[in-house]
Amino acid sequence: MHCPFCKHPDSRVVDSRTTDDGTSIRRRRQCPDCGRRFTTVETASLMVIKRSGVTEPFSRSKVIAGVRKACQGRPVTEDALAQLGQRVEEAVRATGSAELSTHDVGLAILGPLQDLDLVAYLRFASVYRAFDSLEDFETAITELREQLPPTTPGGLDEDLGVPAPAAAAD
Repeated sequence: MHCPFCKHPDSRVVDSRTTDDGTSIRRRRQCPDCGRRFTTVETASLMVIKRSGVTEPFSRSKVIAGVRKACQGRPVTEDALAQLGQRVEEAVRATGSAELSTHDVGLAILGPLQDLDLVAYLRFASVYRAFDSLEDFETAITELREQLPPTTPGGLDEDLGVPAPAAAAD
């Protein structure tokens, strides 16, 4: 590791410890030439294979930007988007794979997005689950209705802005 101050081509590790989230290692280094100390952070590289076949490093900011589009016009805060980005990154790193497809990353987004906002989830899912028809949307909405607890005020229907199914008359 080159010293950032004097550009000496070597340095000595003084201290190493993992970060709080366990995804990287923080190393305190000292230059043997100028004696100054500096910190480095090491993370395992995670590559994403795009549809074109090109690989690029995983980017949490790209995840957040994509989800932000699905959340357009929805009551979702920037803090919530940042937390979602962190959850997605943790999930894809937990797979243990060094390379993932963009489709795999998109699927990793669906769970946290469903917890965040149901309308944004449906918007995003329509792309990553390749909805082809209204029936695909209806199936997804039915699945969401079955997952919601029955005591949810308004429930999915209110969140989606559609009328609730009529109750059966006795």
